Amino acid sequence: MNSRRATIADVAREAGVSPSTASVVFSGKTPVSDATRARVLAAAADLGYTGPDPLAASLRRGRTGIVGVLQRGPLGIAFTDPIQRSVMDGLADAVAAIDASLLLLRPAADDGEPRPGAATLATVPLDAAVLLGTIPEAAADVAAVRARGIPVVVIEGDAGEGVPRIGLDNHDAQRCIADHVRRLGHTDVALVLLPPRLNVTHDRLGGARDVFPDAPTYATLGSSIDEGLRVGRQVFADGRPTAVLAQSDLLAAGVIRAAEEAGLSVPGDVSVAGFDGIRVDGLAPYELTTMVQPAVDKGRAAGAAVVAMLLGEQPASISFTSVFRAGNTTGPASGSGTASPR
Repeated sequence: MNSRRATIADVAREAGVSPSTASVVFSGKTPVSDATRARVLAAAADLGYTGPDPLAASLRRGRTGIVGVLQRGPLGIAFTDPIQRSVMDGLADAVAAIDASLLLLRPAADDGEPRPGAATLATVPLDAAVLLGTIPEAAADVAAVRARGIPVVVIEGDAGEGVPRIGLDNHDAQRCIADHVRRLGHTDVALVLLPPRLNVTHDRLGGARDVFPDAPTYATLGSSIDEGLRVGRQVFADGRPTAVLAQSDLLAAGVIRAAEEAGLSVPGDVSVAGFDGIRVDGLAPYELTTMVQPAVDKGRAAGAAVVAMLLGEQPASISFTSVFRAGNTTGPASGSGTASPR
């Protein structure tokens, strides 16, 4: 039995047309008569031909039309986390200028454990790669991609010399909101942290530590209201800080729920501040005090850098600034309390 895949030449022969005519029926680049189109499509159906090989076509063009996006953790974060989703929106908008699509990828190893057969930067045909943060376990793949001349851009991270960085003032922004809380008279403050895999934890922690060097810290497993509630319960079980600084708005919303559950009023008994500036459904009547970051702009800048590099230009690294937004979740300290590290 002949298992050879039918080619466009086979279809042309079967339809009684030239290979170029059969080809344009599938590409749509040149008009053909309805009768010719029907004859070619019927021949293709008889032969089981489904269209040109996209990989072969990409090799002819010299482009795959794919920009790989590498992140740590579950790929679902790109769809469920509001900030990641906004970054992806901006990135997709920018690379649309070159008719590119985005492909989500994870490192070849998770927590040191290899994922055999996994699609990675080194194994998938790409035009460019965007890294969401510093990803040490992907260093070898990043080096391999760069050695092949494939452009690489990193958002909020470091991928080595010559890789454009799209940054955010995490340290200064967290210090700004910590200063705000200190000016309100708070000294007993707890910090609710993002997990290390989100890559910004230490930067933001440093900004808060500048203002509250002895503040206890509480680690979370992710940026979600449920995690904020879980860790918030720990915070209020340990003591009663007069303020809690959470490293994301979702975590802050969960901490507010934990405070209410503990019989505390916000901001009367405890002030709560977040970070990101997203819309949190169901939070009314609260409006978070937070730092608003330009997430869409970060993604769009990364996409613009990709386009520039594919055109042979070398874009400069840039850093965005977050903006303080006062809400009704922070107020003057009503008294002192204690907060001990877990």
